[in-house]
Amino acid sequence: MTTQSIVLLIVFLSVLLALAWPLGILLTRVGNGDAGTSPLPGFGWLARVERLIYRAAGIAGQDGKVAGQGWKSYAFALLLFSVIGALVTYGLQRVQLWLPLNPQAMANVSPDSAFDTAVSFVANTNWQGYAGEQTMSYLTQMLVLAGQNFFSAATGIAVAYALIRGFASRSAQSIGNFWVDVTRSTLYVLLPLSLILSVFLMGQGVIQNFSAYQDVQLIDPVTYTQPKVGADGQPLKDAKGEPVTETLTATTQNIAMGPVASQEAIKMLGTNGGGFFNANSAHPYENPTALSNFAEMLAIFLIPAALCFAFGRMVGDQRQGWAVLGAMTVLFVICTCVLMGAEQTAHPGLQALNIDQSASALQSGGYMEGKETRFGISASSLFAAVTTAASCGAVNAMHDSLTPVGGLIPMLLMQFGEVIFGGVGTGLYGMLVFAILAVFIAGLMIGRTPEYLGKKIQSYEMKMTSIAILVTPTLVLAGTAIAVLCEAGKAGIANPGAHGFSEILYAFTSAANNNGSAFAGLSANTPFYNTMLAIAMWFGRFAMIVPILAIAGSLAGKQRLDANAGTMPTHGGMFIGLLCGIVVLVGVLNYVPALALGPVVEHLQLFAK
Repeated sequence: MTTQSIVLLIVFLSVLLALAWPLGILLTRVGNGDAGTSPLPGFGWLARVERLIYRAAGIAGQDGKVAGQGWKSYAFALLLFSVIGALVTYGLQRVQLWLPLNPQAMANVSPDSAFDTAVSFVANTNWQGYAGEQTMSYLTQMLVLAGQNFFSAATGIAVAYALIRGFASRSAQSIGNFWVDVTRSTLYVLLPLSLILSVFLMGQGVIQNFSAYQDVQLIDPVTYTQPKVGADGQPLKDAKGEPVTETLTATTQNIAMGPVASQEAIKMLGTNGGGFFNANSAHPYENPTALSNFAEMLAIFLIPAALCFAFGRMVGDQRQGWAVLGAMTVLFVICTCVLMGAEQTAHPGLQALNIDQSASALQSGGYMEGKETRFGISASSLFAAVTTAASCGAVNAMHDSLTPVGGLIPMLLMQFGEVIFGGVGTGLYGMLVFAILAVFIAGLMIGRTPEYLGKKIQSYEMKMTSIAILVTPTLVLAGTAIAVLCEAGKAGIANPGAHGFSEILYAFTSAANNNGSAFAGLSANTPFYNTMLAIAMWFGRFAMIVPILAIAGSLAGKQRLDANAGTMPTHGGMFIGLLCGIVVLVGVLNYVPALALGPVVEHLQLFAK
């Protein structure tokens, strides 16, 4: 690693900590506050809006109060909300041609692509098999895609609150109210932060308009050659059967416009990742400067880190929040250092040819293929680690162009279960599931009934924990196996061999863990992949959420025991090490055989040449 990379990583984590601490206080007030009460002084007007929403939805009683829900009612409300959101998102894509705010007259989206996209955005995955600026109208982008960016993020926060209440409650039947948690998370956290970040991004050069796409004059005309097409639309051929080409000169370029800044803000803050443009955060209209790039990375981690502080405050022991955050940070720093180091090592093929390290393909001693020159290797590598550690999926570089080890780390960060900071809400409740597993294993080792935060961990909690942990590896490995066995799956591979396998493994890893990034060498916008990845995204999201809510309900009904001399501390360095070890061990046991067939083989082949 270079000094630049080390300094960038230290500054990033320092600024993140400084911003996450006060946000954790706000999140605590949002989660602990009563429905219709503002968590901040001077925002009583927003509390009135909140109460109006409850009355309009019919969930407020005569006294204006909202009743709590047991875990089953909470889960049903969450699933109903998500199903309705998916149907609306699908429906609008299918009729966007005839709706307003479509100055480019974008056609209706195909059924399989609309299905995949609807599931993707509702599941907080934002996997995109399409080019945004060529497929979605402004109305679709704003109303359902950006709308689901808010709602899916708020759903993740709601589940995190429900699990925290399970630990903090004393013999309670309720884990909160889903409608209240989603409303308060959106009103008091996601909307204000998105507004602030949107204004900042516009100041950096991110566009925000409703203009039609613009044709601009090129300073230097571009000459290019393309096949000549006949009146029937078929390529023309000469007497020898060779394609006939024609040379053309382009003097103008069509520049896409749109309301980008508003979507970019919630895309990052909600760990969604769906780009307005096909190039995502590598596009200068989404991420124009080094400062905007730094801010967007901070936005991805901001709420997941702040929720760790909120967790400590809500359970009455801030050391618990620091322990969870510490485990996340240790794993993240190790993985990021490996990724940065891999990308800053020149390609062995170039080393063998004795190519000067100052060649245009190299920068700071590393390889620049697939990276933006305005960000460089350090910022591109850090962004890749951040977006895959969190379930964001936004990219500012082509992950397909990473070195084998550089590509392995983002894949591994997802395969750990998206718990290293993770998505908004999902990272915290995912790591708490691993904490439950850690105290269970520790309890077996010392011969005591395992406890975490004063709650006994018994067979029911362990069954639900096992389901929550194993559901994503099952989806990833089964989906990958089916894809490499089917002709429809193999047809999308652009690179044969180990790298092609990595592309498929990465796609299902990203989908099942609700990340949304891609190696991008895989042609995934086909009926086969749109259907298979949608299944992985849906069950990767909700087959994990339901067991976690069941754990929350079970824990909420238990008495909270006081700590005694035999209680294992869960806030020190030993527990942080145990928690890190469990996360790594589960990931290794699940995925090492698959990784050996992909990036590991590719790395060995690369350096054997």
